Amino acid sequence: MGKADLHIHTNASDGDLSPEDLIKKVAQKGLKTISITDHDTIKGYELARDLAEENEIELIPGVEISTVWNNREIHVLAYAFDEEDDGFLKLIHNQKNARRKRMKAIVEVLKSEGLDIDYEEVRAESHPGNIGRPHAASVLINKGYVASVSEAFIRYLSTEKIKDIKTEYADVDDVISTVHKAGGVMSIAHPGPLYSQDEVKELLRHSFDGIECIHPSHSYKVQKIFLDLARANNLLVTGGSDFHGSRKSDYDPYLGVVTIGNQFVEALKRSARSKKMMIHQ
Repeated sequence: MGKADLHIHTNASDGDLSPEDLIKKVAQKGLKTISITDHDTIKGYELARDLAEENEIELIPGVEISTVWNNREIHVLAYAFDEEDDGFLKLIHNQKNARRKRMKAIVEVLKSEGLDIDYEEVRAESHPGNIGRPHAASVLINKGYVASVSEAFIRYLSTEKIKDIKTEYADVDDVISTVHKAGGVMSIAHPGPLYSQDEVKELLRHSFDGIECIHPSHSYKVQKIFLDLARANNLLVTGGSDFHGSRKSDYDPYLGVVTIGNQFVEALKRSARSKKMMIHQ
């Protein structure tokens, strides 16, 4: 049975590798099914499609979407949607603009704290990807303010001032509705370190189809809790390495190691096919 990794990033958002180099690395790891889940963009997926096919790797459409729930930014995973759906493409376009506005606000906060940083510097770091806090972290590293991405987040990029910045990301119900209308399925991303059990149950009232049960931040005990919750509620099980590359996260060693079984992938695809059939009835 082939191994699958449904949570991988490229430099189309905040990963190290180009989509082409990622596919080569995935092939070396022996993965048969993957999903590129860049932040608020499917550009990496689009660039990887042909090479994935050449390497006989199944590439499932995916994206990690920043959204708002209870006045709080959270991340959700969308899979197997129609990537040409007009509503979906409009959502992604709006998300890109929201990211730019948020980064401009983040830069202003950092400037107010005496840091020499400019939005154009961050934008240059993000090329060719969707802009995000890891790119601001890269600028802070380059200027000697911090020694690592994790230090940048701890000292500057996860403060209350940053968290209080209002975003223009879509509401979670709007995101779920848009993805469902595009024939896709939705999963709660890496819930273990982010939410209490009660919060996860509250989130599940929002028509999610699945839970990311398998993730490097989840211990075996946490995995089991979410697997049991998924089974009890007839939900899809998703998971993966959350690979970004060695410079961008601590999850680099988990590519090809933190995976899910093919039975979960098949269930996901069946659910998406059912949604698409209902749309076209």
